[in-house]
Amino acid sequence: MSGDLTGRHALVLGGSTGLGLATASALAATGAQVTVTSRDATRAEQAAAGLPGHGHRGVAVDLTASEDGPDGVTALATALAAGPRVDVLVLNAGGPPPARAVDVDAAAAAAALRPLLLSQISVVRTVLPEMLAAGWGRVVAIGSSGVQQPIPTLALSNLGRAALAAYLKSLASDVADRGVTINMVLPGRIATGRVAALDSARADATATSVEEIRAASQAAIPAGRYGEPAEFAAAVAFLCSPGASYITGVQLRADGGMIGSF
Repeated sequence: MSGDLTGRHALVLGGSTGLGLATASALAATGAQVTVTSRDATRAEQAAAGLPGHGHRGVAVDLTASEDGPDGVTALATALAAGPRVDVLVLNAGGPPPARAVDVDAAAAAAALRPLLLSQISVVRTVLPEMLAAGWGRVVAIGSSGVQQPIPTLALSNLGRAALAAYLKSLASDVADRGVTINMVLPGRIATGRVAALDSARADATATSVEEIRAASQAAIPAGRYGEPAEFAAAVAFLCSPGASYITGVQLRADGGMIGSF
């Protein structure tokens, strides 16, 4: 089957909640052994225990920490060394606080770039050599529609995720002839806790109700509704599958038609 990942090991960053957890569940359902990460070890372990199938595990890693910190990427590399090589890597990091570009300073930008770009590059460099040696691998990043159409109130997210997109697009060409594909999936308004929090913050800022904010957002989406996490995860799982072997360097939107450009 083109979507069968039986015998493959998938690493899902930020896999204990939201889109990360939905993606981890989708990959486990295809037969993959999944390692999920979270800043909290207990949450990571609980998420892994709830996935379909067996052999999954949770690992603590803090993408906001320095690489050599006790829960940084170096610690993740040590944990991964005790298990099978990573065949599938799903990059994912929580979004930074809302901000407009006019209010962004260098310190805020640097803080956003640590989890959204720098730590994720370090994770890629940790697992990529074995993918290349095996001649097979999948790297898929969970991005944002802000990569293609910047969101005015999420300037820090726009900045960090666009930088990651540029890195991954460049990397895709470097490894395309070695069996490793590099892609990104861009969510629009997906019904997660993060989107609910953003809707609530916008309601507070505009002195309107959350229901009004949500209705206005849905009216701007051709599909007429927010997406479900499982719908988004299905797109990620496809790009991680053997059947997507000739797709690389793409940004796939899962947004119900929200972004108006081609």
